[in-house]
Amino acid sequence: MPTIVVDVMPKAELLDPQGKAVAGALSRLGETRFSDVRIGKRFELTVEGEVDEATLARARELADEMLSNAVIEDVVNIEVVQ
Repeated sequence: MPTIVVDVMPKAELLDPQGKAVAGALSRLGETRFSDVRIGKRFELTVEGEVDEATLARARELADEMLSNAVIEDVVNIEVVQ
C-alpha cells in the first residue's frame, strides 16, 4: 500500500528547545561536526488504493489544517512512498 509522508518542522524564526537540548548534548559528547539541531514531526498516512491527485490534495489540506500548527510550524515536505 502506498504511504503519504508529511514532514513538519518548527518555523525557522522560532526557538526549538528540543533541538537546542540535543545540540547541547552532542557538544558535551565532543561532537563538533554538527552546529545546530532542529526537531520536527513525520506523519505517515497509509492509503487504501492508489494515490491520485485528489488524495494528495486532501493530504495537503490535512497537513495544513490538522497535522501542523500554522502559527509555529511549517509543512516542509509531502511525498508518496511505495
